[in-house]
Amino acid sequence: MADKQRVIRLSTEQPSYVVCVLGTEISVDIKGSTPKGATSFNVRGTAGLRVYVIYNPKLVTAPEGTATWPLDSGVEVVVALNGPSSTVNDNKVRVSYYGPTADTLIANAWLYITSIAISLDADTSRTGVVETNASNKTKWTWGPNGKGAVLLVNCDRDGPSSGSMDNAYPYVRSYTDLQDLSLMLLNTHGPAGVFDSHRLVLHISTFDAAKVRVFHANGNASLSNYEHVLGSDKLSYTVGRTDGKEQRTFYVEGLAFPDVDFKGLVSLNVTLLEQSTTPVFTDTVVFRVAPWLMTPNTMKPLEIFVCSIDEGRHPNQKFLEAIKALAKKTNCKLTVCPEVENRGDRWIQDEIEFGYVEAPHKSFPVVFDSPRNRGLKEFPFKRILGPDFGYVTREPKNGYVSGLDSFGNLDISPPVTVKGKEYPLGRILIGSSFPGSGNRRMAKIVRDFLYAQKVQSPVELYSDWLTVGHVDEFLTFVPALDRKGFRLVLASPLACLKLFKEMQKEGYGNAALFEGLGRVGRITLNELLADKILRKDSKYVQSCIDWNRNILKRELGLSEHDIIDIPQLFTLEGSTATALFPDMVNMLVLGRHLGIPKPFGPIIHGQCCLEADVRSLLEPLGLVCTFIDDFFSYHVLSGEVHCGTNVCREPFSFHWWDIIP
Repeated sequence: MADKQRVIRLSTEQPSYVVCVLGTEISVDIKGSTPKGATSFNVRGTAGLRVYVIYNPKLVTAPEGTATWPLDSGVEVVVALNGPSSTVNDNKVRVSYYGPTADTLIANAWLYITSIAISLDADTSRTGVVETNASNKTKWTWGPNGKGAVLLVNCDRDGPSSGSMDNAYPYVRSYTDLQDLSLMLLNTHGPAGVFDSHRLVLHISTFDAAKVRVFHANGNASLSNYEHVLGSDKLSYTVGRTDGKEQRTFYVEGLAFPDVDFKGLVSLNVTLLEQSTTPVFTDTVVFRVAPWLMTPNTMKPLEIFVCSIDEGRHPNQKFLEAIKALAKKTNCKLTVCPEVENRGDRWIQDEIEFGYVEAPHKSFPVVFDSPRNRGLKEFPFKRILGPDFGYVTREPKNGYVSGLDSFGNLDISPPVTVKGKEYPLGRILIGSSFPGSGNRRMAKIVRDFLYAQKVQSPVELYSDWLTVGHVDEFLTFVPALDRKGFRLVLASPLACLKLFKEMQKEGYGNAALFEGLGRVGRITLNELLADKILRKDSKYVQSCIDWNRNILKRELGLSEHDIIDIPQLFTLEGSTATALFPDMVNMLVLGRHLGIPKPFGPIIHGQCCLEADVRSLLEPLGLVCTFIDDFFSYHVLSGEVHCGTNVCREPFSFHWWDIIP
């Protein structure tokens, strides 16, 4: 509570009247009304009050019995309230002034006090229940012992299926919409007569009004009775008169996520005004808007998204069947975006990133729509946004978008601990350009948004060496039962060349890549290993991946034991790299099951040596490898299995507000 103490000046000529809020104290100015000739005083209060005299025992001795206090000794009188008044002016304080002899009464000063209880309350303990008269409502603190209410951005669409997100409308659209809002209660207890001279006002700052909207539950439960009282263009709202004990119910919705110009904190206030202008008391509740959170590969998959492409030179029906089989095997829901909706755009990983928002009372998934805006541009808003499924996007104001703005260039690690600091919700990974190069970077507006969420502290990697430029072309994470609960999987040209040299030494130099692919010329191991340009390209690509390897080890607290190198070759086209054969790191992770691009490597002992090597690396972790043919449907178009799929996953059980950023 604010304004814990207020000073009241007395008069011996007429009584003084004051309305005071329970929890505050009155400092009585006894000197300002001292009558001529008075040298001492005593003070009495009625039963509803506690009267304290504060003094310095080195300067004055407390009087006993009917003795009085000296006026010139720096003594202070403080009055505290025991409870709310039942009628106006039902509490009294009398200050009696005496002359040089203690039995000479010169004058009395009377103070009439009306006490009223006012408390603006929310779920500041973060238990899902509103706590009445909580302490520390004006500060929001992090950690398991932290306090402060949480607010969701009401970015789903529980209302009619047509239209925008629920918070685009200044009214409550449905009863399920209410469940996304945070409850706030205004508790008052006191006589109605207080409001003959006082007014109770809810208010908000101009800045915060753009971030939240408040509805007052007025009258019966009809939706039309949820009155929009604060937020947007409404900065204040006068609360009706109260008589006795009353509770008013308000619902608060978030309008904006934390961002570069908004730390996520908003303050809602209630103030008691005297004569409509003079503030007597203010109570404040601070909310923090819940951040948008990403989920790593190690979280349980809930729903797979994939596009269907029937027309053109690169249909994906065979690929689609493989994804359907994998979804069935993993008991995972599958949503296929038809061509009429994807408009020939198969790269669903690049268009969207799935995450979620969480408050103590509610959690729901939220899709982040990238600014790339190709054929799938309308799909997330038109088909994914819906009941308990939110939507957010960020687009550069200048309209310029690079390949690094696609969300194949956005990933997140599983939970890690780095030099004693815990990241229980993992760390976001963003592909960027080489430091100081001035080349392609993810749009500032998107990067700023990701950094502003605060709890998944982003790490910027170097991905601009790739033609497409996405982090999912050289890294992924797979679950593991040991160590940290996962492995970082990295593409490795040197591991691939090493494997191929071993096969050559064993006499399989004539075994070839792309055997049986018809339209693609086969390349024997002998030809490949004799290619000086490929060896040079591989050395360069490995140095780029190793640069990232060092960043990932440092920023995620990893050792070499936490990393698996997957054989993969790249070729340079100009100054940037593209996978020579299907990029196996670009995989779909569904619990223990991995959907890996089929590499079409040399067949040795009746099996692809690349597939055999990957199985030997991943299956000891309890993982099941399924190799999916994406060669003509994705690989030749510069993408793979991960690029062509997307997964909505279970949220973390760890609450973001328990982090200490």
